[in-house]
Amino acid sequence: PAVTLLDVFRQHARGRPRRALLRFQGDTYTFEDMERASNRAAWAFSRRLGLRGGRTVAVLLPNEPAYVWTWLALAKLGCTMACLNCNVRGRALRHALEAAHATLMLASPGE
Repeated sequence: PAVTLLDVFRQHARGRPRRALLRFQGDTYTFEDMERASNRAAWAFSRRLGLRGGRTVAVLLPNEPAYVWTWLALAKLGCTMACLNCNVRGRALRHALEAAHATLMLASPGE
């Protein structure tokens, strides 16, 4: 069977939970931090938004830690993530959304 990035992440999260995974603006996020944040996000997406495997979700987030745990959460739920460039607007954004065939869009408050 194929090994996914989620599989590799989970292996590292189990084997070295306190190892740094991401450094952002002076903060360090460990594998354990990302595992917990993505589990919370997956729970919220499932319970509050009704997300289930097989759905496509458009994501419009800047480059920040939330992007990583959002991707992990969607992967854990079996959802496809359509990554949208947060600098795109107007017709280009509309085209990207239409091409993605997403049933939901997640965005940061600034977007």
